[in-house]
Amino acid sequence: MQATSGRSARPERPLSPHIQIYSPLINMMMSIVHRITGAALYVGSLLLAWWLFAAAAGPDYYDYVAGLLGSWPGKIVLLGYTWALMHHLLGGLRHFIWDTGRGYDLKTVDLLSWGTLAGSLVLTALIWIGVAVSGGL
Repeated sequence: MQATSGRSARPERPLSPHIQIYSPLINMMMSIVHRITGAALYVGSLLLAWWLFAAAAGPDYYDYVAGLLGSWPGKIVLLGYTWALMHHLLGGLRHFIWDTGRGYDLKTVDLLSWGTLAGSLVLTALIWIGVAVSGGL
């Protein structure tokens, strides 16, 4: 029998469940997207602060920043920021419902998850339609 320190000998253990084992469920995906949108809101908030700083700095700098944000790439970024804000808002409401101890049955979990996705898309579209109708685009 050989003596070993135990450091190199690894016991046979089962693999922990991971992303390759689990099939993605809607509530799992919405949880991941909620975290991603939370991080994206940091960047969008910096853009908002930049725009506010430009408004305070004077008309020339404001026109420069408004021109960048009003370009097609700028509008795409703003559209993404709007969607991230709406998705994170609705995801937060979904978590608030769960914090009250309600909505844990699988049917309600799925309904709230799909509702978060659909609601964020609808709210984003309504906001941008409202802006377009008011002449803001």
